[in-house]
Amino acid sequence: MDAMLKTVGKKLERKSQDDLARPSREEAEAAVRTLLAWAGDDPDREGLLDTPKRVTKAYGQIFGGYFEDPTEHLKRTFEDVGGYQDIVMVRGIPFHSHCEHHMLPFIGTAHIAYYPAEGVVGLSKLARVVDIFAKRLQTQENLTAQITSAIDDQLAPRGLAVMLEAEHQCMTMRGVQKPGVSTITTQFTGIFQDEAAEQAKFMSLVRGGGL
Repeated sequence: MDAMLKTVGKKLERKSQDDLARPSREEAEAAVRTLLAWAGDDPDREGLLDTPKRVTKAYGQIFGGYFEDPTEHLKRTFEDVGGYQDIVMVRGIPFHSHCEHHMLPFIGTAHIAYYPAEGVVGLSKLARVVDIFAKRLQTQENLTAQITSAIDDQLAPRGLAVMLEAEHQCMTMRGVQKPGVSTITTQFTGIFQDEAAEQAKFMSLVRGGGL
């Protein structure tokens, strides 16, 4: 099952930037002007004159994950952990991403736990992995699988658990317009997948309980 997860995760990866012809900044700004006009406004009015430049600059930050390799942050591990073999959890990692269907934000938190095999990774590196994948056009399911696959491939832990909770603006601002509805996705490998008690332990820690 772990091998299947890795295969699925790799299939979900986007094409590398070398395979894509990236438009120029000028072309991107022209596209923004077109959208402004299509929305019914005048791109030449004073308040919108600099909007195309601002939007392209913002997109460079919001979607900066396309130009970073998350695995680079997972390569350095630390083996001197005093014999520690139990669960390591980073809980409540905030993230914001954009739905690939409507390009509207979804905002939430990620929870990651793993049982180390030969070493541990810096805690901030797990948050960086979440950020890099989140700063791409996504579905929450893809995002969950990609985070899991990257960590599982690089660290090869005895078990890995990933949970994402998010509110999607494509449900809040349009369509059914239901604010406050959250979506939860999970992915488990190793002992988290094989043992229900370990999943229960993970969920208890996520919700703020003890071991």
